[in-house]
Amino acid sequence: MADDTAATRVRVRNRRGEGDRLRLEIVAAAVELLDETGDEGAVTLRSVARRVGIAAPSIYRHFPDQPAIMLAVVRNAFAELDEQLRAAVHAAGDAPRERLLALCRSYLEFAQAHPGRYRTMFGGVWIPDLNDSSVTEEDMVTLGQSSLRQLADALADCVTAGHATSTDVSADAVALWLGLHGLAHQRVVAPSFPWPPDITERVITALAHLGDD
Repeated sequence: MADDTAATRVRVRNRRGEGDRLRLEIVAAAVELLDETGDEGAVTLRSVARRVGIAAPSIYRHFPDQPAIMLAVVRNAFAELDEQLRAAVHAAGDAPRERLLALCRSYLEFAQAHPGRYRTMFGGVWIPDLNDSSVTEEDMVTLGQSSLRQLADALADCVTAGHATSTDVSADAVALWLGLHGLAHQRVVAPSFPWPPDITERVITALAHLGDD
C-alpha cells in the first residue's frame, strides 16, 4: 500500500484557465501509485492528493469519486496500449502475417512492462460498484474495444491474404485475445515455469488459424 504519511509534494498553483493540468496531474499520480504498488487499493483520494500536493477536496472539482479516477487511469492505459499496438503493426511492414504476429507480441510486451496497469485493465482486480459510483456500465463495456478491433482487423487481413483459415474473424479474434491474456497472466504468476521458447508463436498460430507460410 502507498504510504499516506509521506510528506506532501509541494505543488505550484495553476494559473487561471489551467484546470485541465491539475486533472492530468491527478491521473498521473494515480498511475504512479498503481505502478509502484500493483494494488488498485493504494489509489485513494488521500494518497493521490498527497502525491500531487493538494488537499483531497480539490480532487472533487475534476473527479466525483475514486472509481472515476481509476476509470481515467484505465482509459489512459488502453490508449497507451492502442498506440503501442499501432506502432508495432506499422513497423512490421506490409505482410499481413508479420503484422499480426507483431501486434500479438507487442500486446504481451505491454503486459510484461506494465504488470500493475495490465492487471487493472484485464485481471479483474478493479471492478467498480456500478450502483455506488459515478462509473456506468457503458463506461466499462467500451474499455478495450479499440484494442480488440485492431486484433480483429489484423486477423481479417490474414484471412484475405490467404494466411489464415478463420471463418469467423470476430469470434476467433476474441479467442486469440483470450490466449494472449492467459499467456500474459501465467508468465507473471508462474515465472519459473519452463515455458517453451516458441510458446508465443504456438498460441498465435493455433488460435489465429494460421497456415505454415
